[in-house]
Amino acid sequence: MRTVVSILVSGLSRIGLWGRGVVVAIPYLWLMLFFLVPFLIVFGISFSESIIAQPPYSSLVEWLTDEDAGTSKLQVLLNISNYFRLGGDDLYILAYLNSLKIAAVTTLFCLLIGYPMAYAIAKAEPARRGPLMMLVILPFWTSFLIRIYAWIGILKGNGVISNLLEWAGITSGPVEILYSDWAVYIGMTYCYLPFMVLPLYSTLEKMDPSLLEAAADLGSRPFKSFLSITLPLSLPGIVAGSLLVFIPAVGEFVTPELLGGPDTLMIGRVLWNEFFANRDWPVASAVAIALLLVLVVPIMIFQHVQGKQAEAGR
Repeated sequence: MRTVVSILVSGLSRIGLWGRGVVVAIPYLWLMLFFLVPFLIVFGISFSESIIAQPPYSSLVEWLTDEDAGTSKLQVLLNISNYFRLGGDDLYILAYLNSLKIAAVTTLFCLLIGYPMAYAIAKAEPARRGPLMMLVILPFWTSFLIRIYAWIGILKGNGVISNLLEWAGITSGPVEILYSDWAVYIGMTYCYLPFMVLPLYSTLEKMDPSLLEAAADLGSRPFKSFLSITLPLSLPGIVAGSLLVFIPAVGEFVTPELLGGPDTLMIGRVLWNEFFANRDWPVASAVAIALLLVLVVPIMIFQHVQGKQAEAGR
């Protein structure tokens, strides 16, 4: 009897280990199929040459056969001039810098607007937090393009904002906000604001209110308590929200294309032009890989520094 029980226990433990292995393997398999494999394909295309063919790039690997000598060899051709082109052309440099600037300003606006929203929701009564968070997520129920086209009607010369300012007597004529950098900032801040509010709310909602009560009992003013207690404890949410906004904002294409002017140059538009207008897939792939490195390397350095600080604080 004991032998049967031990066999059953051993079998169940093996099944449990196998089940945990499957659960752990699923996200790794997902990342491999939908991130690693496409990344390797784009990375390989970035070292090829543009040709008039289908697909419009040369092969990296070729078999060369010498019939006279009866030998064959494998030849690998890597064209690194695509990456040198990125550093030698002002178009790509300006596109990268302008994309980083617009993404940084958008992140700052999202933080300035999203932090008070998240703080107010976290401090609201528990019964009201759910409906308030639903209002934050509600725009996602509408198509992204419809929301951007709605902002075109709001920001144009005879739009809602211009008519309201003229009606209030602030301006004497139509105000054209559309097709400017400010229109891009407004549209991108509106689109990415929930990505800032959600992690901030998650962090602020978990804070212990007794800390602020203790600070108040010790004579600390509310603003000083916020700076010394609330703000430092909410830094993880600030960092997470900033990354969630900044990373996709750098490669944004639709919002600058519809709301920005002809001078609004971002790397997303450059990628689209290289892929579809110029059909220069190798250069476009090099632009995408360089953009990925620009975003991933600082994040890896930041995580490494955070890990060192966490180890030092233990």
